[in-house]
Amino acid sequence: MGEGAKGGDPEGVDQSGPGPASGDAIRRAAMDRPALPKRFYARAEARSVDGGFRVELDGRPVRTPGRQVVEVPSQPLAVRMAEEWSGQGEVIDPGTMPMVRLVNSALDGVAGAMEATAGEIVRYAGSDLLCYRADSPVRLASLQHELWNPVLDWLRARFGARFNVAEGVMFVAQPGESLSAIASAMPADPLRLAALNLLTTLSGSAFLALAVWHGELEAEDAWRRAHLDEDVQAEVWGRDALAEQRRATRWRDFEAAAILLTTLK
Repeated sequence: MGEGAKGGDPEGVDQSGPGPASGDAIRRAAMDRPALPKRFYARAEARSVDGGFRVELDGRPVRTPGRQVVEVPSQPLAVRMAEEWSGQGEVIDPGTMPMVRLVNSALDGVAGAMEATAGEIVRYAGSDLLCYRADSPVRLASLQHELWNPVLDWLRARFGARFNVAEGVMFVAQPGESLSAIASAMPADPLRLAALNLLTTLSGSAFLALAVWHGELEAEDAWRRAHLDEDVQAEVWGRDALAEQRRATRWRDFEAAAILLTTLK
């Protein structure tokens, strides 16, 4: 069935500025992909069962790669997964199934590693993107002040958590009580914890992830705030086709995680 989601640290930005990608480079990247399995079903549907909802392919329940039956507590979530299965063509491309991969990851991985997954989010908070500011160019520094400070203000009001801010990349320690407040705010179920973890690792910011989960920011707004440096560079150097392709793929995963959190509120 689908593959588990693979969350990871956000990619660094090339400070030298991107160059144009050739059509050959894009074709080579596409050729590196493994062969995709053929579609083996005609119909994908969301079904109500005792205690939840499942996705069925031709009447048979979908299972995770770990062979667990996929069952979720929300009909809209099950419907969205069924739509991803229905949207496949002659082959099944997990890259076009972000919600399926996220739910698989939650059931197969996060459910058995709740403490470790929450701990990773707290570690991000200890060196969060929003706490490290640029002193130049002036436009970037101004945007960081304008768009990041309100999130820090919200964290202080919502969780009583204050965080130190510094210019440059030298590590700045954060108050233990603030990190404890973030740790206490973690979701208690694997689906939401997996989604929050994915938002965090894709954006580089536990703070932006929490703001999306609690409805303080829309997903698109948080995504933009996570990429200020990249976008300011693009204004100077132009955009790179491969980098844009990778960013679009990460955005689909980010959007799916935000939708899951909104659905399970």
